[in-house]
Amino acid sequence: MTAQQLKNAILQEAIQGRLVPQDPNDEPASVLLDRIRKEKQQLVKEGKLKKKDLEEKQISEDEIPFEIPESWEWCKLGWIGSWGAGATPAKGNSEFYDNGTIPWLRTGELNNGYVYDSEIKVTEKALEKCSLRMCQKGDVLIAMYGATIGKVAIAGIELTTNQACCACTPYIIYNKYLLYYLLVCKKTFTEMGEGGAQPNISREKIIAFPFALPPLAEQKRIVEKIEELMPKVEEYGKAQEKLNKLNEELPEKLKKSILQEAIEGRLVPQDPNDEPASALLQRIRAEKERLVKEGKLKKKDLIETPIAEDEIPFEIPESWRWERLGELVSNQTGLSYSKGDLEKRVNSPIRVLRGGNIQNGSWCTKVDDVMIAPEYIKKPNLTLQKNTFITPAVTSLEHLGKTALIEEDHSDIVAGGFVLYLLPFYRNDIFSKYLLYYFQSAYYNTYCQSIANKSGQAFWNLSRQKLMNLVLPIPPLAEQHRIVEKLEQVLGEIDKLKK
Repeated sequence: MTAQQLKNAILQEAIQGRLVPQDPNDEPASVLLDRIRKEKQQLVKEGKLKKKDLEEKQISEDEIPFEIPESWEWCKLGWIGSWGAGATPAKGNSEFYDNGTIPWLRTGELNNGYVYDSEIKVTEKALEKCSLRMCQKGDVLIAMYGATIGKVAIAGIELTTNQACCACTPYIIYNKYLLYYLLVCKKTFTEMGEGGAQPNISREKIIAFPFALPPLAEQKRIVEKIEELMPKVEEYGKAQEKLNKLNEELPEKLKKSILQEAIEGRLVPQDPNDEPASALLQRIRAEKERLVKEGKLKKKDLIETPIAEDEIPFEIPESWRWERLGELVSNQTGLSYSKGDLEKRVNSPIRVLRGGNIQNGSWCTKVDDVMIAPEYIKKPNLTLQKNTFITPAVTSLEHLGKTALIEEDHSDIVAGGFVLYLLPFYRNDIFSKYLLYYFQSAYYNTYCQSIANKSGQAFWNLSRQKLMNLVLPIPPLAEQHRIVEKLEQVLGEIDKLKK
């Protein structure tokens, strides 16, 4: 149950007579109603009310929404107070506004509590010449129009209102009880106002609305209990917000923690029978040497930069090795094109992915993707090939480092010029999946942000040279298999938490 639901439940219990016990010594509500009638009769004699204000149309059974205690009475809102709406003095008449001192309240300023001021003030002349109702301190206010229908407040000072606000000067009734009663009924008032171009309820609808009247002493006990409970509900709400935030953040924090355990060699046990990581790195080296012989790499690409001790961020198992990213993958940017290149229409165009297509660990197509004729794809290795990685090279700070793995060939898709391709020298599904999980780690994300340069107001450039200098922890291939298997299992369970 949310704090708002708890608050609603408490208020509903209050107006149904279930929040505080009844006291047989209380003056019953029937007697209170008689006293209200006598007060209204006196006001008629004094000329402050009209005789028609004494009329009471009885409540039918189908108007009664719930049962109430025996000491309570059903009546109508019009019986227990003098209700009237305000007005808006002519906006063009400066005599009504200039140097005004009388608060003129609009419904947007109702706050479900006490109001002590208003943004706009009107003059005595406006009060004299316009149909303004001067509300007394303690009057209960309710909004009748538009999105604010059902908002309420108590006037903490003398003030007047616009025509969208209806004010009640209660007869003997405790104004705070009336305020809470109206709060409970807000949804009903809103539903009553639906149907027109601008939703609204009228004064006539308000005064005909059923009202559950408790004994006056009980009204005060109800308000006292509500005001005792509401601060606790507020505390509950704040605690709930913190818990909700924790629950929202927990899956991502768990994922980051588990990925860090994985890349530090603490997620699965090492097996002394595994071929060490050095053997995998030798195979990668041999593949690079083959590519040099075939003219696909240059001899300088075989030169390895030693890794200094201060570059190593954490300890890894003995069977693991540190290696620079540039020794494991080649890199290239995606397709560069001009706006004119996009004008040619062909039956089988090539889709161009941009940074926005890349999520953390995956990629997607979009309805607004750029499409280009195949003849403009002149650079080799641009169509997406299995076990290739793509990552934004120019993007917003929060998207830096987001990397996707291409898991099958796509001859009709390329990435754009602001996307970087990472092409592993060793094409192996397990090795690629291990690298993908590494690219999702908080360590990798932080590193990418640390090597980026700001470009303009909102974009950052990822330094390719510094990215290739990144040192990675490489486990034995067999252990990579166990790590990937464990991560797929554990992260799958974490994904269930998000749902």
